[in-house]
Amino acid sequence: MTVKPEGEEIRKAVKWVSDQRKFEPEKDLNKIIEKACIKFDLSPKEADFLRRFVLP
Repeated sequence: MTVKPEGEEIRKAVKWVSDQRKFEPEKDLNKIIEKACIKFDLSPKEADFLRRFVLP
């Protein structure tokens, strides 16, 4: 079963974070998430989803 976030911007943010982690694995994940929230203008609910989705 896969989790598919609703909304185009949150999907773009998940992909963007994934790409950032792939190309810059040493970068702080929390900072990447913060940038994604700003870059994709995520709502607080979407930002919370993104954090829960990508943090280990």
